[in-house]
Amino acid sequence: MLLSEKLQLLRQNMANQGVHACIISSNDPHLSEYPANHWKIREWISGFTGSAGTLVITENQAGLWTDSRYHIQASEQLDNNLIQLFKEGLPEVPEIPKWLSQNLKSGQTVGINNALFSDSFTMELTDKLKVNNINTVRNFIAPEEIWEMRPPLPNDIITDISEDLSGFSRIGKLNLVREEMKKTGINYYISAALDEIAWVLNLRGTDVKYNPVFYAYFIISLDEAWLFVNPEKLSKKISHKLSNDKITILQYDFFNIFLEKLPLGAAVLADSKRTNAAIIENVSKIYKIKKEDSIITNLKAIKNETEIKNIYKTMIKDGVAMVNFLCWLYKNIEKEEITELSASKKLLEFRKEQSDFLGESFETISAYKEHGAIVHYAVNQDTDMSLKKEGIYLTDSGGQYLTGTTDITRTIALGKNPEQAKIDYTLTLKGHIALATAVFPVGTRGVQLDVLARKELWKNGLNYLHGTGHGIGYYLNVHEGPQSIRTQENPVTLKTGMVTSNEPAIYRAGEYGIRIENLILCIEKEETSFGKFLTFETLTLCPLDKKLIMKDLLTQEEVDWINNYNKKVYEKLAQELNCESKEWLKLATEQI
Repeated sequence: MLLSEKLQLLRQNMANQGVHACIISSNDPHLSEYPANHWKIREWISGFTGSAGTLVITENQAGLWTDSRYHIQASEQLDNNLIQLFKEGLPEVPEIPKWLSQNLKSGQTVGINNALFSDSFTMELTDKLKVNNINTVRNFIAPEEIWEMRPPLPNDIITDISEDLSGFSRIGKLNLVREEMKKTGINYYISAALDEIAWVLNLRGTDVKYNPVFYAYFIISLDEAWLFVNPEKLSKKISHKLSNDKITILQYDFFNIFLEKLPLGAAVLADSKRTNAAIIENVSKIYKIKKEDSIITNLKAIKNETEIKNIYKTMIKDGVAMVNFLCWLYKNIEKEEITELSASKKLLEFRKEQSDFLGESFETISAYKEHGAIVHYAVNQDTDMSLKKEGIYLTDSGGQYLTGTTDITRTIALGKNPEQAKIDYTLTLKGHIALATAVFPVGTRGVQLDVLARKELWKNGLNYLHGTGHGIGYYLNVHEGPQSIRTQENPVTLKTGMVTSNEPAIYRAGEYGIRIENLILCIEKEETSFGKFLTFETLTLCPLDKKLIMKDLLTQEEVDWINNYNKKVYEKLAQELNCESKEWLKLATEQI
């Protein structure tokens, strides 16, 4: 079905139901960043394949809002004759409620499927539209209804992970949750976020590509719990273990019915940012509800001793794969045909050689020259470029291991580059080092540190529009909260045990992209009469490309950091490498 046909059919359905505009999200009912194909409704209608974007359709207009990671990609994938691109983050771009208020008349109606939007988004949208006398219908599902040949829900098998990998037993984690529930004064806790459910139950799945999660809902009381999942996904052994832990298994589709059967007077907690609006509304009609930050999200963000010990092992495995890849790339460039696509496949081959590797943690960004300026570039047969001994190559990739999740970006000079590229790389590296070496008091938020990564860029009239750092899961989602390091306010403070990315960047459209990303662990620094201070330990092990560094732009402290980091990389990885890769790494980590 053509885009024009989809829009025509949808608008006809809208007219039949008295809806003058509809909003289509990228979400599934669990508000996942990467949903299964069954829920990629916005992608099916618009043709835009990025993970973040919201589609708005009125009687005679259509627009897609997406953030800076996808501005270039969306401009290439959208039919701008039918769908207008709104680049979020730019000052002239209106927010969706404002745009709707400008393009609808008083008394008209906006339709959304509130099962695919967070409660916080729905409440804000409703309030802003109400000011202009625009109504909201919250159970509008016409976009789903017109989808022909819609993929079914996945039904993959669920596996469990042992306590020597997770650090806590299932009961141990549930007890931690219940302790927090008692402090909050609630006796039922709803979790609809797939990463939360996987973490607290020490279970993993493959329902969503790259993310080891499975479709389920979970309700915890002070003495028992209920898992809503297709029972066929569970082996008899796992089902027996869950039963022994007082966890009742019920059908996935029974969740909403069960909500109505909780005891009268039940006090229920649900995170309005991580729970869809339909659930919140249904619960609010019957029970006392507290909309507070997710207990499980806050618990799993702080990695325990076992997880941290395993993450160290994972970084060595992933570092070996990266070094083998870089050694291969430098030694074979122009000796054989290497393209963005074949390079990405080769990197995956090297990761597959590592023990406990289970798959990629996201779609590898393998971007040469101007493609590097597309923040979330996804190479395909039509865009695949051959790599030559010139220009800049950017690779952003990660792996899922039983012992952790990785995310690393390296910018590589394949040959000679203009002085501007070296300046850009060095300024980006200065920001990376500034954040990696930050010392800050307990209670500091990510937004307060973000400027450290941007300061040198801003001094030179440069900037990047995406965040500097995101949380990362433990054999879970590559992007997780609640912490972040970005210009937007986030009230969550950084705590010891949190693992976050450090990835400042510069993008020059039509030329190249530069991004340097390591994972950093928040640790204690010292305690003085002024309080406790924290800092970061860099976890990722992979050399930085010295050919792009302009030493004259660096302070002595920055030079020392680079040399010490590269020395650490060699010491940690050398004994795990074959002779060829070890020799290459020795040269790559020589002092500057």
